[in-house]
Amino acid sequence: MPGFAHWVLATRLAASALALALSACATTGSAPVANKPVAPPMTPKMLAAQETLDKMVAQQDRLYRIAAPLLINNAALCKHQARNLLGFTAKNKFSYPGEYAEAAQYGLGYGERLQVSGVLVGSGAARAGLRKGDGLIAADGKNLPRGPHAEAQAASVLGQLVSNRATLSMTIARGNGQQVLSVPVTRACAFRVELGNADNINSYADGQRVMVTRGMIGAAQTDQGLAYVMATGIAHNILGHAAGQRSTATIGSIIDNLANPQPDLSLLIGSGGMRAMPPELDAAADALALYLLARAGYSIDHAAAFWQQLANQYPATILNAYTANHPGTAYRIAAIEKTVGEIKARQSAKLALLP
Repeated sequence: MPGFAHWVLATRLAASALALALSACATTGSAPVANKPVAPPMTPKMLAAQETLDKMVAQQDRLYRIAAPLLINNAALCKHQARNLLGFTAKNKFSYPGEYAEAAQYGLGYGERLQVSGVLVGSGAARAGLRKGDGLIAADGKNLPRGPHAEAQAASVLGQLVSNRATLSMTIARGNGQQVLSVPVTRACAFRVELGNADNINSYADGQRVMVTRGMIGAAQTDQGLAYVMATGIAHNILGHAAGQRSTATIGSIIDNLANPQPDLSLLIGSGGMRAMPPELDAAADALALYLLARAGYSIDHAAAFWQQLANQYPATILNAYTANHPGTAYRIAAIEKTVGEIKARQSAKLALLP
């Protein structure tokens, strides 16, 4: 796809230091209709790109909403990965490859300037009143970059500014005017949450990112089910399992590919190069995930039933589905039931929820 290599490079550069978001993934968000430029006559190709982008927006927004309390309420459990962050993502029309740049411009209202594409509930950005569609003009009085490399350049600027302060002054464009907001810094788990544009029933964690495929979104069905999936991915990242299994590069390449609106699905044939996670590592991640969920306010009562049902519907014989990569279901269920009992006992005794 024309321009895709440049887009991947820009995304990777932004990923390492992106302080714009609590989970800095390639996401989109609708800008106010008033900001949208006048679109040229829509061709079938443009309409298809716009439809794809609109679906990605809705699914990514849902993932962000579900992930927010998991990231914000668990900084104490991801000490090595916790960072001072602002709690929003920002994009411009150059954040997307090929025909998707045009769809972002005319469908979402993106231009040269970065615009807020998502605000995480409970973050400093949300408390300050930052809104989806706000244009980013300056931070601490320093003009923020525009154009093709704005994401990576802004990430560098903002990363330095938020590292040692409690609030950051942000100048934004809203409507026909400008406003200055004082945005509190949020201490949170700095994992990026990404949407995987594929129908395989899976999720991936490479140490820095958690990706949930659209197939898994459909299989999980409820927000609670998706919270179980994301919490388990976050737990694998906290525990360093991808690095320990020497699979970081393999999983990272899968995430890079599936973040593309039109990924190369041939790379998912068979196992996709992934090795199955040992049951004891999955059980450790499940146990930590339950603490993450409980601290985030999610119910843990149906976790065992969720994973058992997923394994029954999509068994390990289905290649490149979740259970094929995490086959130790019985081992996991036993660990989950034990940990649920421990957490319930701590809650009853009003003890801190620390594993």
